[in-house]
Amino acid sequence: MTRNSNNVAVIGLGSMGYGIAASALRGGHSVWGGDVNAEQVARFQAEGGQGSALADVAGDLDAVAVVVLNAAQTESVLFGEDGIVAKLKPGAVVVACATVPPAFARDMAARCGKAGVHYLDAPISGGAAKAASGELSIMASGSPDAFFAARPLLDSIAQTVFELGDEVGAGSAMKAVNQLLAGVHIATMAEALTFGMTQGVAPDKFVEVISKCAGTSWMLENRAPHIVAGDYTPLSSVNIWPKDLGIVLDIAKSAQFSAPITAAAMQQFLAAAGMGYGQEDDAAVAKVYARNAGLTLPGEGK
Repeated sequence: MTRNSNNVAVIGLGSMGYGIAASALRGGHSVWGGDVNAEQVARFQAEGGQGSALADVAGDLDAVAVVVLNAAQTESVLFGEDGIVAKLKPGAVVVACATVPPAFARDMAARCGKAGVHYLDAPISGGAAKAASGELSIMASGSPDAFFAARPLLDSIAQTVFELGDEVGAGSAMKAVNQLLAGVHIATMAEALTFGMTQGVAPDKFVEVISKCAGTSWMLENRAPHIVAGDYTPLSSVNIWPKDLGIVLDIAKSAQFSAPITAAAMQQFLAAAGMGYGQEDDAAVAKVYARNAGLTLPGEGK
C-alpha cells in the first residue's frame, strides 16, 4: 500500500459522512463505512465500500473519520462500550468532524494520545454536495504528526484544509465562528424572504434579484431555493441549529461576550422545532415567520 492509499473508516454515513466516504473511496483508499443505520452501510458496500466488519479490521486502519452529530456521539464512537480508539494501532489518526466545543476536542485529543492515537480537530463546511464531490473546507488543528497521518484522507475529501495550528480546539473555535454566521444567515434569509412577501415580492423573484445584490450570502443562495421549491427534504435539519448555536452561546458566555444576534436566531430555530419542523431542512425556519404573519409559502395548502 502506498502512502496515498490508506485503510480508512468513516463512522456516520449521513448526508455529510456518506459523501466523505464516497470521496475517500474515489480517492483510492480502502474504505469501511459505519453507521447505526444498517441500510446505509449496505448501500455503501454496494457502491464499493469494504464488506468486512469494521470491528474485524480496526487494528489495520490508518485513519478514522468521525462524522456524527455532536459531542456525545463522538465520545461514544471513540470511547463508548464498543469504542474504536482502543482497537486502533499506534500512530493511527482520528479525524473528528462534528461541531463540538473546543474544550471537548482537547479532552478527546488527550484521551486519544494516551492510547497512542493521533487526533485531528477537523470540523467541516460545505454541505452535502461538496462532501460528495470531495471539495469540503476543513478547519483543522492538531499536531504535525496528526496532520501527516491524516493527509492522504484529507487530500481526497477536501478542496481546502485550513491548518490552524498545533493546539487542538482551534479548529472547533473557528467552526463556531462559521456556525454563528451560517445560522444567523439562514434565519435572516428567512426573515427577509417572508418580509418581502408582505410587500408583494414573490419568493422566486426574491432569489433572482437578491442573489445578485449586496445582500446575498452563500446560505441565502443555497437555502432560499428550497423555500421557492417548497421542498424541505433535510440536507441540514432545523434541529442542528439549537445545538450548534447553543455551542456558540456557551463559548460566548465563557468569554463574557454578548452575542444578541446569535441568540435571536437561536430562538427562531427553537420555535421552528417547537412547531414540529425539527426534522425538516433548516430553510423551514421560514415557516415560523410565515405562520406569524399569516403568509402562505410555496407548496403549502396544496
